[in-house]
Amino acid sequence: MNDAGGYDLEDLVIGMNASFTKTLTERDVVLFADASGDTNPVHLDEEYAKRTRFGGRIAHGMLSASVISAAIATRLPGPGSIYLSQSLNFRRPVKIGETVRASVTVKEILSGKRRAVLQTICEVDGRVVVEGDAVVLPTSLAERLKEQAAMHGAAI
Repeated sequence: MNDAGGYDLEDLVIGMNASFTKTLTERDVVLFADASGDTNPVHLDEEYAKRTRFGGRIAHGMLSASVISAAIATRLPGPGSIYLSQSLNFRRPVKIGETVRASVTVKEILSGKRRAVLQTICEVDGRVVVEGDAVVLPTSLAERLKEQAAMHGAAI
């Protein structure tokens, strides 16, 4: 583990997994609309949203998917890791007030590139709402040791 409590690349094992859970609130939706500029009325206007196939307001898909970022940043690989890419498939809408559980599982370790591929799944009540794969750059003990050696050599 690194000093921030995250897993180093060398700690990761295929099949290792973790999750993060968040209830998406009215406040989250309004703040996300403001931050992103996505003011689609299906997210913000109940009267409009009632007339859609969803029958009411839904959370932004990217807000739902953002719970994956929290799982990566705080759980696996955790603090210090860098999110490089993400594929996403939106399977079901998430209603305001529903709880999203994002799970990440180590699918592949690319040691030579210092990267890991994670399977990412968001569920609400056990039903998949978002799924895909992420590529992350975890911290690395080997890299830290190289940097320390280089700094030590430079100090002599």
